[in-house]
Amino acid sequence: MSTVVLSHALYDPGMRLLEQNGIDVVIPNNGNSDDILEDLQKADGFILRIGKIDRKAIEACPDLKVITRPGVGVDNVDVQAATEHGIPVVICPAANSRSVAEHTIALMFAASKNLIESDRETRKGNFGIRNKYAAVELKDKTLAVLGFGHIGREVASMAAALGMKVVAYDPFLDKQKVESMGYGHAGSLEEAVSAGDFVTLHMPSLPETKGMINKSVFSQAKETAYFINCARGDIVNEQDLYDALASGSIAGAAVDVLSLEPMEASSPLMRLDNFIVTPHMAGQTREATTTIVTMAVEGTLAVLKGEKWPHVCNPEVYGRQAWKDRQ
Repeated sequence: MSTVVLSHALYDPGMRLLEQNGIDVVIPNNGNSDDILEDLQKADGFILRIGKIDRKAIEACPDLKVITRPGVGVDNVDVQAATEHGIPVVICPAANSRSVAEHTIALMFAASKNLIESDRETRKGNFGIRNKYAAVELKDKTLAVLGFGHIGREVASMAAALGMKVVAYDPFLDKQKVESMGYGHAGSLEEAVSAGDFVTLHMPSLPETKGMINKSVFSQAKETAYFINCARGDIVNEQDLYDALASGSIAGAAVDVLSLEPMEASSPLMRLDNFIVTPHMAGQTREATTTIVTMAVEGTLAVLKGEKWPHVCNPEVYGRQAWKDRQ
């Protein structure tokens, strides 16, 4: 019987699939590899929802055959160390693109219609909040999409359907490609941000993207602009975001991610009325989560059987002797 450690329990369909396949499941409710190393050393697989696994843990777990992320972000996995030691890192590409895109649009509506403050004040009996006239229409506004992969394109399609103008920035796509989809092209990050009435971030967390949304970028934005982030928290310099919001350099922000998660109520951002936050839930609709956990478990089981599962972020691992040695 194989043993799989889950940092946290999966949505029910995933748990049932593990049970049906006779997997011995260990759930420490903690994804920090420093804290759960003893469990990991007894495991054949690790499904990591929230937390991290680093080189030290990977090197201390000679029986670990697979690391799985129920999503696409692998910034919390030392992929290089995993590859060196013959461990495929399973991902679930495009499984939640629609859900994240819908959440992005929902945050745009929440920010543009001042929904959170209006709800809060109305509950207090302040019917007069309606006379603040804070809401703006989306029609004819420009949405700057930073990162034009699966999610960015889905967001662009929805925004266009709302009558918005879309400008996309992606260093991996040229002008002709973007314009062939019917959208405007920005040749630089600054050009995109300066054009946007709304700016939405859909880039991965990489060494070159961490902290890239900073004071310099916010200084290019319109004072009436809203910033949306359903990507990764560490792409944004949060002190600079706070300063931009507090000073009125931008009108507001709505995010599903912060650099520290679980998010802390003590964050200075939480004190701002023009800041909306949700708990990294954009991809966790019932539909998307069912697809993701099923894909995650199926990938985990396939690798445990010695199969070359295609949805891994490090396919080169299958050519390494270290992978063969772990079978």
